[in-house]
Order: sequence, then C-alpha cells, then structure tokens
Amino acid sequence: MTYLAKPRLHHPTLAKNRVGYTRRDYEGKISTLCAGCGHDSISAAIIQACWELDIEPHRVAKLSGIGCSSKTPDYFLGNSHGFNTVHGRMPSVLTGANLANRELIYLGVSGDGDSASIGLGQFAHVMRRHVNMTYIVENNGVYGLTKGQFSATADKGSRAKRGQVNVDLPIDLASLALVMGATFVGRSFSGDKAQLVPLIRAAIAHPSTAVIDVVSPCIAFNNHSGSTKSYDYVREHNEAVNRLDFWPHRDEITADYDEGEVIDVRQHDGSLVRLRKLHADYDPTDRVRAMSYIQEHAARGEVVTGLLYVDTEARDLHQQIETVDEPLNTLGAAELCPGAAVLAKINASLR
Repeated sequence: MTYLAKPRLHHPTLAKNRVGYTRRDYEGKISTLCAGCGHDSISAAIIQACWELDIEPHRVAKLSGIGCSSKTPDYFLGNSHGFNTVHGRMPSVLTGANLANRELIYLGVSGDGDSASIGLGQFAHVMRRHVNMTYIVENNGVYGLTKGQFSATADKGSRAKRGQVNVDLPIDLASLALVMGATFVGRSFSGDKAQLVPLIRAAIAHPSTAVIDVVSPCIAFNNHSGSTKSYDYVREHNEAVNRLDFWPHRDEITADYDEGEVIDVRQHDGSLVRLRKLHADYDPTDRVRAMSYIQEHAARGEVVTGLLYVDTEARDLHQQIETVDEPLNTLGAAELCPGAAVLAKINASLR
C-alpha cells in the first residue's frame, strides 16, 4: 500500500529535539523500494542523524540523479528543498546551488551507477573543488532499475544472480575520493546503524566535501552467495577501523571509554569526532596511509569501514574562490554591477 500517505498527526508524547521537531518531522513519503532494501536503512540513518543534529528541515537541500538510490530523497526530510537531476549530473547542479546560496545544508544522494559510471567525471571534479556537501553513495554493485547488470563498483569475480561472473576491475569510490582531494571520507554498511548514524552526523558538520560510500545490498538482484555486496558477505568481511561518536561544538563532552585507545579529532568549528580505535596503527588524518590501507584489505576480500580520512583544516569552495559572505542569490544590481570604474580596475589587474 505504498500509495498511502503517512498520517500527519503525531503522538503528543514523541520526543522533540532542541528546535522542537520530532523524528517523524524528518520523514518523507512511504518508500516504494523493495522490502528489505538497504537504501531504506540509509534513509532511516539520515533521518536519525538530522534529528539528533537539531537541523531545521527547511535548511536542507537534497539532490540526486537517477536510479533506485536517487529515489530515496523522497523518503526523508519531506519538508526540505529537493531536486532530482538527470543521470550522473547531481554534483554540478548541487555545485551551482551551493554557489548561489551557501546558507543551506547540502546533501547529495547517489548510487554506484549514477556516480561510478555515467557520473564518474562529475564525482571526481566535485571532490577536487571542495564543495561543502555531504555526498552519500548507496552502493549495491548492480543496476537495480534495469534488472541487475553489474555496475562499475562490482568486484571482479563476483557472481550475478543468474550466474554470470564479473570480469572487470571495480572502481573504489572511497579510494577515488581520497585521490581527488575529498577532505572527509568514510565507508559504512547499511546494516550497521550504530556506525552509520554518527558518521553521517560528522559528515554533515564537516565544512567541505564529505563522502560516505555505503554498501547497501540489493535484495532483488545482489543478495546471494556469489555477491560481495550481500548482507552476509559484508557482515562476515567487515573490517571496521574505528567506532565514532560526534558532538556539535555547543555540547559539553562527557564521554568516557574503558576499553581501547581513544582519539579526539576536533574540527575547525569546534565540533568533535571521538574515535575509539579498533586498529592501533590506523591514523584517520593520514591520506596516503588511508589509500594504501583500503587497497591492502581489499586484496584480502575485506570491506574497510569507519572514518577513513578527515582533514581538520578543510576549506570549502567559497573560501577558495573568496566569494562574499552573503548568499549570491541575495545580491542586487548595485552589488553585481558596481560600475565602469571597478570593471576597469579588474581588467587592469589582469593585464
């Protein structure tokens, strides 16, 4: 009964966050995805993260491309801004929106086909430009809308539901994001809410491009014994490098751990990512080590998850090109057309 709307009335005892919203206020329409799809778990994690961060829904702009993953923004943050772009073009549309209005919180949702195939070039360039956004890839290794062909992230040697073997090398989007300059890179599993929710919270608070590659099994076409992106495979081969908690800068930090080494990574706005290291030799601030670590464990058939890299001195696109503090879409003719004298001065500086 997916055509039925969710009830508008909420129970009066539902808990509210600092800005007066219940968790239900961050939901969207009823999902039309297959029952058990990992994408719905990611939507639930986004809802939980935004509620915990006390974000006002109307301050969020969510953008997507084409595919099962790109349908999901309809299922969360129903009272936010939304735009569904053409296939693979979400990053450029989001970049334009971000340049026009820097005051919104930008959330890009994509899939392995949308980002690793037709949109690979756009994925790479939005990383190097450092657009302030959270880029979530819902990665299932197949084209779910066109009946289960291998996508560009499918591992070599993995089998399709009907027995075909993939002979091509995969594109690792987390590794590519690191190479192209992303300042926050994480990987998670749709079935691990305890890891995914704080990772999304930290990504949203990060002041530059934050990428989370989420392995999200396709229940219809890629959840069988031959798949390396099935629920069973990821659970058995998940190699978590850390467990994290996130505190916005306004909150007092009171956490204490009895086991394992704890690392505090403070971002420039004062927010804190607290990592409990599961691997003593892993440093999430070392970009080169993160790249080699991912590849080393991939060669063993392991899926490395957690906060893989963070740059605590990250700058975004607006800082790099030195735009004014006011959103560009609020500037009038006086600011945009300052006169011939100013134009002459600019031209002279370029000679």
